[in-house]
Amino acid sequence: MKRIIRLLSCMTMLMLALAGPTSSLAKTDDFQMNYPPNMKPNHGMVQRIIAKMSPKEKIGQLVMPSTHDNNQQLPNEQTKKLLQEYKAGSVIIYGDRDSEKTAQYNNQLQEWANETRLRIPLFTSADLEYGAVQHVTDATTFPRQMGIAATGDLEAAKKVAAITAEEARAMGFNWNYSPVADVNTNPLNPVIGVRSFGADVDLVSDMTVAQVDGYQENGVIATAKHFPGHGDTSVDSHYGLASVTYDRETLENIHLPPFEAAIEAGVDSIMTAHVIIEAIDPELPATLSEKVLTGLLREELGFDGLIVTDAMSMDAIDEEWGSGQAAVMTIKAGADIVMATGTYEEQIETFEALLDAYQTGEISKKRIDDSLERILTKKIEYNLFKDRFVDINHAVETTNDPEHKQFANDIAQQSITLVKNDGVLPFDKADQATTLVVGPQIYGETYYMEHIAEAVDQQATGKVESIITSTNPSEQEIANVLQAANNVDRIIAATFSASELPAGQSRLVSELTETGKPTVAFSLGLPYDIQGYPEVSAYLASYAVERWGSPVPTSWNAAVDVIFGEQPGGSLPVSINDAYNIGTGLKY
Repeated sequence: MKRIIRLLSCMTMLMLALAGPTSSLAKTDDFQMNYPPNMKPNHGMVQRIIAKMSPKEKIGQLVMPSTHDNNQQLPNEQTKKLLQEYKAGSVIIYGDRDSEKTAQYNNQLQEWANETRLRIPLFTSADLEYGAVQHVTDATTFPRQMGIAATGDLEAAKKVAAITAEEARAMGFNWNYSPVADVNTNPLNPVIGVRSFGADVDLVSDMTVAQVDGYQENGVIATAKHFPGHGDTSVDSHYGLASVTYDRETLENIHLPPFEAAIEAGVDSIMTAHVIIEAIDPELPATLSEKVLTGLLREELGFDGLIVTDAMSMDAIDEEWGSGQAAVMTIKAGADIVMATGTYEEQIETFEALLDAYQTGEISKKRIDDSLERILTKKIEYNLFKDRFVDINHAVETTNDPEHKQFANDIAQQSITLVKNDGVLPFDKADQATTLVVGPQIYGETYYMEHIAEAVDQQATGKVESIITSTNPSEQEIANVLQAANNVDRIIAATFSASELPAGQSRLVSELTETGKPTVAFSLGLPYDIQGYPEVSAYLASYAVERWGSPVPTSWNAAVDVIFGEQPGGSLPVSINDAYNIGTGLKY
């Protein structure tokens, strides 16, 4: 009889283990979740996974830490601890590696996640706004979004996103923080600028939808950002808290339509803005505001995809609320995933603050479970449980496809916008004329102008001289450039601004124009630079460099090609005062 009782007891324990979370066996270290090979994103499957999760495992899925590296450019032990001890369900990856190292990196992350009790695969994400090259050195370099918009070609915009997604997914990325859906209505916007598709609401909306489709049809989650709009700010949220004062009508007519279009197109993710939108919530930035995230985005606009915060280490959030408090606030407001990009200690604080808020009831079980259902559903939809690892050789081959590079070059030429030409362009490359190339350091670096001078030298038959000035050239620097200009036949002057063009650059181009030598200026960053030197004979916009100075040589090389005779294809996606309207774009 005792033997029968013992047998029944063992059978009962086995049944409890298979049944789910109430089993003591389910909590032991040797328990590991197994999944069917062809999982479908149904409610029942998702709920079964959630039912097996401990509070710590639940909170882990809601936190996206940035990774930490060892001296081999691979994830280090701190990163392993974030995944295996704190159960992080996603990561954002920074740094610059080649495609082989990137594939190794992402495989290592997924391997560590696969060793956890529940074996839930990771969202592996990055900012790849102008192609995977933003963090992968040998990937394809596409024009910035404003350059893509300058082509006016929606199919090209979609293909840019499709190629980016193909390269990214081959290396193990499954989530991209692109496209930027902000309407750049403020020419002095210090953080969006050429990252935006421009100032035309319909164009921004259409381009946003095209890229959402391109990413998601090729296996990478797209993200419309920064909700509900960062395009009219005068403060960079990396360094301060921006506030916009426009009314609700302006919000609805200008800034929301691209996000509404993205939602209608089925975008799977939207990123929050660290900006106070006074028309909705005059007290809290959108990232922390229930009125914005739940009231506006969820209830009014009907978005049921993933809400991810912008980086929580940015001063707009961290300086005022700190990582722990801000994490609790944003989850309570309606966000699904907290992007924990601060120090390792701040990341731990994020996990622990959320766990404490959940266990004390400050954050409800329903609020957490709603986010978990969205997160797990997307992981199943994107086939991550089956295809979490990548083939390294395939990653290298895909990322270095020469057809991708050629397409990027073609789109870059189509983006270059000839705004003004008083009979100066194109320059004759066969002419033995001497050419002076002049331009500024950008954030203390000279390689931008060095590369541009090399590109001019490859085109011109005659001698090429170059001078690199400071960012805001002094009177003595200007005098030195003018002296050199006396000895050349023609001049190419590049200018750069991330907000307002430095006065020294304006004076330099104006005085070069007054020499009477054929002078062409082209903007490396924002296209508004001609406001500082309106009398210049010829002017092009390349949209090649944004506020951090991330270089897009594909675009500035295309600008040099146009100067020497290639047909410009772009038209302005923004207005430049009253002088040049949206749609301006000359041809030879």
